[in-house]
Amino acid sequence: MANAYTEDSIKTLSPLEHIRLRPGMYIGRLGNGSNAEDGIYVLLKETIDNSIDEYTMGHGKKIEIELNDRTLRVRDYGRGIPLGKLIDCVSIINTGAKYDSETFQKSVGLNGVGQKAVNALSISFRAQAIREGDTKIVEFTQGKITKDNKVAKTAERNGTIIEFTPDEALFGKDFKFRNEFIEEMLWNYAYLNRGLTLTFNGKAYKSENGLKDLLTKKLTGEPLYAMAHLEAEDIEVAITHGAHYGEEYYSFVNGQHTTMGGTHLAAFREAFVATIRNFFKKEYDAADIRQSIIAAVSVRVQEPVFESQTKTKLGSTDLGPKGPTIRQFIGGFLQQHLDNWLHRNPEAADAMKRKIEDSERERKELSGIRNLARERAKKASLHNRKLRDCRVHLDGKDKRAEDSSLFIVEGDSAAGSLTSCRDVQTQAVFALKGKPLNTFGLTKKVIYENEEFHLLQSALNIEDGMDGLRYNKVIIATDADVDGMHIRLLLLSFILQFFPELITQGHLFILETPLFRVRNKKETRYCYSEAEKQAALMKLGQSAEITRFKGLGEVSPAEFKDFIGENMRAEKVTLDRLHDVEGLLTFYMGKNTPDRQDFIIGNLRVEKDLVEA
Repeated sequence: MANAYTEDSIKTLSPLEHIRLRPGMYIGRLGNGSNAEDGIYVLLKETIDNSIDEYTMGHGKKIEIELNDRTLRVRDYGRGIPLGKLIDCVSIINTGAKYDSETFQKSVGLNGVGQKAVNALSISFRAQAIREGDTKIVEFTQGKITKDNKVAKTAERNGTIIEFTPDEALFGKDFKFRNEFIEEMLWNYAYLNRGLTLTFNGKAYKSENGLKDLLTKKLTGEPLYAMAHLEAEDIEVAITHGAHYGEEYYSFVNGQHTTMGGTHLAAFREAFVATIRNFFKKEYDAADIRQSIIAAVSVRVQEPVFESQTKTKLGSTDLGPKGPTIRQFIGGFLQQHLDNWLHRNPEAADAMKRKIEDSERERKELSGIRNLARERAKKASLHNRKLRDCRVHLDGKDKRAEDSSLFIVEGDSAAGSLTSCRDVQTQAVFALKGKPLNTFGLTKKVIYENEEFHLLQSALNIEDGMDGLRYNKVIIATDADVDGMHIRLLLLSFILQFFPELITQGHLFILETPLFRVRNKKETRYCYSEAEKQAALMKLGQSAEITRFKGLGEVSPAEFKDFIGENMRAEKVTLDRLHDVEGLLTFYMGKNTPDRQDFIIGNLRVEKDLVEA
């Protein structure tokens, strides 16, 4: 019988209780640190953001970050939080200086929430403010104050020191910070704040050329022309074209990396097309103009409105309460500065024009093949059950749109297991017939000539760009054997060549499935590595039954449900550390078999090595 709905059913939570009960509203996902968007990195970002705001206002040119196991320490040399308000600023929600637009005109964090969330979600939190020879220290546990020291004298320089350890009760016992994710975050701060030095465990991060340095680091090959690097008050852009397919953007607002874009990125894409059309006096197709572009855009907006506390997508339409719209501002900037740059750099303008016309030519050449492929796909779809679709898609209005996922599996057996236990609202399944074609060195024509690739492209709805993408997560789910790894490589090769934005925009994942099941009469454990298997045996006893899963088809639907639900292990595929995609694909997917064989032999590790390691 349902509980009675009375006055006693109504609960009022304190801000601290609400943050701990609903952390996702404040930091997005929780996670264990294996993904750059996991909450532990948001806690660090929220802390650094406050130090960045001090630098932006002209106070302190250095920020020091130290990581010791799971404890982070952030030290800036700004003005320091006013000592009498130190407790309020780190523990009472909606408290801060950023409501005063005279003090923080274009701040990253405006809601007075960030540092309080860090405090509430940490098992230990320590804040120290230093101002003009005086200092005050306060300490908390899970957001509750445990020590309030009196103001004391000090010889230290002005600034604020925040030290915190995320609470494993929320983030899990196995959470861990990954240095590469922190380093990527610090590089972005450096690119956007020239003159600022950030250090991480003693290593310095500093940029002299801003977004130009960012694009130089991100380029996976030689650009087609010298980079356009343009700046004015409240805006900076860097633009070039490469030889890859797709569009690649890095967008920022007030120093915050808006990984999901927003109104400023939409305005930039539109203004870039308009400026190029006007310069060349020709109505080129927008897709041809933007094909192979790689660009970074950073804007400063007064009192920005983001679509969530994690600030990954800008929702503001105006530059400020009394300013122009973001669309007008970016449009006017590009029309003046990019147009001038093109006139001053005729060789770059000619290279851009050739690239646009090459894209136009390829698009027209593909049109006939595309029409044939569409007709074939229509006929195939009447009998083809390779796609088991879901009901909620990324391009829809449903509140669960960001949960939409497409699992790419090998064969009908694995597809059957996954399909029978998936969430039909948000999880779709696409079954491959076997090993897909090696597309290395082939042109985009192969997508239309190969039925399987064309059906996959149609399922994703990315033929005309990423705007129509139907799933937020595209998850490669192949067997944990040699054939499964080969299929994974073939799919990665295909995506890297023709749809790299699936990777650069954070949509592509690799599903991790258990290698072993260890169980006794009382308990069952699933293990993803030899080490986990040994740990399970220690816990359940050496006589426990061990099952080795060779393929996904061997996993029963009842078991599979555990691996694709809340506890799903999915590793995001990134390009952060790939500086030469063409070179990598040439080595791993090209016709240099002897070189690969030598590499494999030279890097083999036998069981004995693994145990000793």
